[in-house]
Amino acid sequence: MTCHNDDMCRELEIHKDAVEEAKPVLLPIETISRLADIFKVLGDPTRMRIIDALSHRELCVCDIAELLNMTPSAISHQLRILRNTRLVKYRKEGKSVFYSLDDDHIMQLFRQGLEHINHD
Repeated sequence: MTCHNDDMCRELEIHKDAVEEAKPVLLPIETISRLADIFKVLGDPTRMRIIDALSHRELCVCDIAELLNMTPSAISHQLRILRNTRLVKYRKEGKSVFYSLDDDHIMQLFRQGLEHINHD
């Protein structure tokens, strides 16, 4: 019995010229791993909601918890993960801790993702 998938080559043939052209421009595995880690972190809906909230303005943990209808403890846990991957940063003001996006790259990732899902 033969199985034919339209999305696979039907014959094993390596195009050496294409492989040789692509080889020198591939990113190092360490870089790819770090990039994959960022996308893993962004793969969580709660963390994406936090990114969405912080894309509009700086907010303290309690504000984010209120916005997302979650506990400050749960939000703090998610913020720690976002902070460890340098997606958000914080500053202390008195007894409050305010969070913001780490830089404009995070906003660009978010916007491009939105554009992609809204693209026809």
